[in-house]
Amino acid sequence: MLQKLSKTDDSVSAWSGGTTTQLAIWPPEAKYADRDFLWRISSATVDLAESDFTPLPDYDRLIATLEGEIELIHNGGAPLTLRPLEVHAFSGADATHCRGRCRDFNLMLRRGKVTGTMEALRLAETPAHPPIVCSAGNLPAKPTCCLLYCVEGEATAFPNGHFERGEAESKNPFPLLPGEVLLLTEPASLTLTGPAVLMLCRMRAW
Repeated sequence: MLQKLSKTDDSVSAWSGGTTTQLAIWPPEAKYADRDFLWRISSATVDLAESDFTPLPDYDRLIATLEGEIELIHNGGAPLTLRPLEVHAFSGADATHCRGRCRDFNLMLRRGKVTGTMEALRLAETPAHPPIVCSAGNLPAKPTCCLLYCVEGEATAFPNGHFERGEAESKNPFPLLPGEVLLLTEPASLTLTGPAVLMLCRMRAW
């Protein structure tokens, strides 16, 4: 299934350093506060000059800044500078201190139950980017999901069909504006065009 999530679907909450907007969570009925989710994708503001991240000892995390540059210090170690669209992976069990203000993008993964990746895509106006492929196979208990988040510009996603049935279906394109999300949860592919900057996350349960 290809689902477009708009800002009206978001859940906004406060954390010690600013606010967090939940963009997607899996399974969909999971609650972040209960810490019973497989994965969660969010975008947060860091409004304080210095702040501490919320401890998440059962989760692995990936983070990138969308606006602004910050320094992260894990467990009292050396500062790590994180520039816009650079992806950094760390353990949610780390005591993480942040210096600087930014708007960031986060992927949280339940350790031992799901793996994932996150990367930034810069799209030109022509559909030259290779198709984004989501292939869940025949294991509904071990789903693969792909999520696209539009950071800036305007993207268009063209669904290319279902690989497992060997079809080449022609479907209407999906426009993607800043702040909007596309979630792909079935075997299919997308061809993308811009100009836009997107964040792409892939999640696979074990």
